[in-house]
Amino acid sequence: MKLPFKFKSNPQAFRASLFLTFTAFALNFILIFHNTNPENEVSFLQTFFYFLILFLVIRLTLEIFIRTYIKNEEERRSEINILKDQENYRREFLGNISHELKTPLFTIQGYILTLVEGGAMKDKKVREKYLKRAAKGVDRIISIVKDLDLITQFESGIKTVDKSDFNIYDLVDNVFDLLEFESEKNNILLELENNNNSVINVNADQERILQVLTNLIVNSIKYGSNNGYTKVIVEDYNKEKVIIRVIDNGEGIEQEHLPRLFERFYRIDKNRSRKKGGSGLGLSIVKHIIEAHQEQIFVESKIGVGTEFSFTLQKPKTSSSKIDI
Repeated sequence: MKLPFKFKSNPQAFRASLFLTFTAFALNFILIFHNTNPENEVSFLQTFFYFLILFLVIRLTLEIFIRTYIKNEEERRSEINILKDQENYRREFLGNISHELKTPLFTIQGYILTLVEGGAMKDKKVREKYLKRAAKGVDRIISIVKDLDLITQFESGIKTVDKSDFNIYDLVDNVFDLLEFESEKNNILLELENNNNSVINVNADQERILQVLTNLIVNSIKYGSNNGYTKVIVEDYNKEKVIIRVIDNGEGIEQEHLPRLFERFYRIDKNRSRKKGGSGLGLSIVKHIIEAHQEQIFVESKIGVGTEFSFTLQKPKTSSSKIDI
């Protein structure tokens, strides 16, 4: 018979089974002592044998009971810890989203109240200035809501990934064109490593991968070093996949932050990050898009050296595909 555990002596089970066995035989000897019928007498060896069998049965029963009880308690504790973690995550998430929405809302409210109650409506220059700043606050709220909606769609499994074959280098060039002004403003050089001017096609959702590259490169520009660089390299990962690497020589990220980097609203330095702008959902969206493609994303970083984000994509197949996630 295979035991439901690896047999290891349990001191509590040993003592309890020994006590119960001695108690049973003490009662048995009392009965024997009062018994006057010689036919019912048993030898010492028989008594010892019965004692050993009873001891082993009681011991095994107690071992199984104790191990099962401990296992159940550990499972209950594990479930309780998971629920606590989920509750902490929910509380932290609600606090973060509240803060993200509260900041632009108060900004909008402040400018509008100044215009309405402060009499600044009559001054055209002041009116236009305040309305533009209020509009920026509205744009920030819309950006946060759109990003949350996108993440919710991926997590709920209702987002469709439309795959097709396209040249990944062309897509990177498009992203560089879109972010040229941003990179020049931050003194960051954008580089695409393609020495042979070759073509590397991938099979993925072009619009979503554009979003992934944009988010990663924008993030790299924001936290890059002055007169630094952001480099994109495309290499073979294996026979079926390529890996796209986004590398910078920026300030880097401490190792303790890397495991939580893709969480919604997670910020390494909250005050500094909010000054840089963004919804705080960019990396979370990146992770969801890559996972929706059933691919992998990696991050490596070292303080004072820089950071590398990389993700895999499928090489072209015989036909385009559409996947409902």
